[in-house]
Amino acid sequence: IADCVGDNVGDIAGMGADLFESYVGSIIAASSLGLDIYGLNGVALPLYISSAGILCSIFGTYFVHTKEGANQEELLKALRSGTAASSLLLVICVGFILPTMGFDAPMPIYCVIVLGLVAGIMVGSATEYCTSDAYGPVQSIAKSAETGPATVLIRGLAVGMFSTIPPIVIVTLLIVVSLNLAGVYGVAISAVGMLATLGITLATDAYGPVVDNAGGIAEMAELDPIVRERTDALDALGNTTAATGKGFAIASAILTALSLLVAFQKDVSGDGEHALVADIVDTSSTNMVMPGLLIGALTPYVFSGFTMLAVGKSAGAVIEEVRRQFRLGLIEGSDGIKPDYAACVHIVTKASLKEMIAPGMLSIAIPVVFGLLLGPQCLVGILTGGIISGALMAIMMSNAGGAWDNCKKYIEGGAFGGKGSECHKAAVVGDTVGDPFKDTSGPALNILIKLMSIVSLVMAPVLKLG
Repeated sequence: IADCVGDNVGDIAGMGADLFESYVGSIIAASSLGLDIYGLNGVALPLYISSAGILCSIFGTYFVHTKEGANQEELLKALRSGTAASSLLLVICVGFILPTMGFDAPMPIYCVIVLGLVAGIMVGSATEYCTSDAYGPVQSIAKSAETGPATVLIRGLAVGMFSTIPPIVIVTLLIVVSLNLAGVYGVAISAVGMLATLGITLATDAYGPVVDNAGGIAEMAELDPIVRERTDALDALGNTTAATGKGFAIASAILTALSLLVAFQKDVSGDGEHALVADIVDTSSTNMVMPGLLIGALTPYVFSGFTMLAVGKSAGAVIEEVRRQFRLGLIEGSDGIKPDYAACVHIVTKASLKEMIAPGMLSIAIPVVFGLLLGPQCLVGILTGGIISGALMAIMMSNAGGAWDNCKKYIEGGAFGGKGSECHKAAVVGDTVGDPFKDTSGPALNILIKLMSIVSLVMAPVLKLG
């Protein structure tokens, strides 16, 4: 019961809030930069693109259908078709919107919006490859389960580390091309393009927890085993779509945070005579960029430590509560003894709120304290270090967790001895470690890097040079 509630809270409400923050943040950053460069047109364009994206996402849902008895590949293809249709329609809509707005050179802006969309789809595909049990990385983790849980953990971490390569390369290329085509506004508007079809992306992401809860209901209701087999097959697909959504969330968070960082630099520079110079190799005594980079790179590690400890503490409290209920005679079916579901839900809810105070304060306090004490140069370093370190950690943790989860599902499907085998037991250990990786610390890092950037942007008038 608590797990079913947790899926709704974490994978739907939590991921929705994360992506919505990226969505709004990208619009704010693009509008802030666009006002100086293109005037009101620069402010209006991200709003027009986002509005068109909502309609395109609704239209895309009509392309998601499949026949009875479809296999995993056909189901995945059905979900992809909705995203592809929404993206294609948005490309057409933007082609009609841009010429009416009076930009001097609309084609470069059009290109970066399209590239943002394409990059989002590519990052999703790369994440799918690293986390789906249809491909080599997850199958190699399942193979390593033959030698115990330790090798499952080692292999999973290695897969997570290697999985950082494709998203970072894709986002880097997008940034370079966007800068060359349309300057800093190009980077910000490419983030808007990537997030414009958020409606269909988030719907695909929410598919995972929905089918996971369906499986839980089937198990609790003691339905025919065939029902559970079907929901397990759908759940494996759901894990892949959830991991794809997380990869998309991380890529969009990088672009959004980077756009907000550029907007902060612009706002804090004051007049044209006092531009904020953030030079790492500047040897003057006033250069605070390098100390800022180190502090920024450290922050995601401390933040992740808090979130991992929070999961460990709450899980321990739930285990103790379950054991207490077992001691009362719950398993034996003693008279008058019924499971107290509410107690577990209460423990987890209370812990989640209490344990988030420290990491929440950290993400707000660091830019405020160091910005006021060491100045805007240091703060630029902190934001840059936080974006780089946080993005890599977020990708690694999310993908490693998703791979461990689908490794367990792959073995449960009959591979390497199937459910109940020694390989399955080893995979369960990996999945247990992977849950806080992919459902807590990984996604939370997106919020950290965006929140630090938005707090800094709000502080810009206080730190203004000149």
